[in-house]
Amino acid sequence: MERTDPWECVIVGGGAAGLSAAMTLGRARRRTLVVDAGEQSNRAAHGIGGLLGHDGRPPAELYALGREELRRYPTVTVRDASVRTAERSDDGFVLTLEGDEQVAARRLVLATGMRYAVPELPGVDAFWGGAVFHCPYCHGWDVRDGRLAVHGADHAVHRALLLRCWSPDVVVLTDGGALSDDDRETLRVAGVAVDDRRVAGLRGTDGTLEAARFADGDERPLDGILVLAPLHQRHDLATGLGAALGERGAVDVDMVGQTTVLGLYAAGDAGAMMPNVAGAIADGVRAGAAVNDALIALEHGVPPMMPRRGVPARD
Repeated sequence: MERTDPWECVIVGGGAAGLSAAMTLGRARRRTLVVDAGEQSNRAAHGIGGLLGHDGRPPAELYALGREELRRYPTVTVRDASVRTAERSDDGFVLTLEGDEQVAARRLVLATGMRYAVPELPGVDAFWGGAVFHCPYCHGWDVRDGRLAVHGADHAVHRALLLRCWSPDVVVLTDGGALSDDDRETLRVAGVAVDDRRVAGLRGTDGTLEAARFADGDERPLDGILVLAPLHQRHDLATGLGAALGERGAVDVDMVGQTTVLGLYAAGDAGAMMPNVAGAIADGVRAGAAVNDALIALEHGVPPMMPRRGVPARD
């Protein structure tokens, strides 16, 4: 399909980071396209915990408000679509959307978020984003003073001690995993119980967690459970363009969100070591400002003011 003139920036993903980057660029009067497939992982959560001014607001509501605010900026367009592929071009990037439509961009920001590998325990899906959570800072307050559990032996001591910030009633369900004698002693001293039985699933009513079920048929009453949910890139757009990944599978970015590929940026969970909405919003601002700075440098033949990856400012 024939392409139109390149957008100054295309942002893939319309979550907190993507919308924030778009607002920064829109306020700089840059022609910006946001392509959003609506895949934000936190849409399952009842509310966003700890976001100043929006504490407890449902994620979908925040994204709707962000889109509405972007309507003020005539240079920003938001489209509901999926990106199939992305390739380098002589003057930037070419993206192929669903339906084989192609759009060109001088700069590209990936704000695609991450996918959480939730444990395959029967019943988890019914409580995910509420009583079943992976981040105590996001959800610990909502289950404070409740009967809480840490699922799995990996990093169990740190996770259990962290969870005790919100409740004195914490148990580690090792689910058959191994804990060292030192780990068990640390937990004992901290007042954290340990249960080594195999976990068969979770039980509750009308979205309210009530208990963990064990393979032996017994149950343990619970109000919340902290699980490990490793992060994985939602799409291969970054690696397909040659960008490197860092620790935990996040896109390797510098202080302004630039990847190892010139002109390609990542913002939000896709490149974050500690994913959360507040951090994603800040990442979006930095990436948007860095893109605008790079475009100014290109247009006027001057060095960028903001640091580029591996190149000191003004060098």
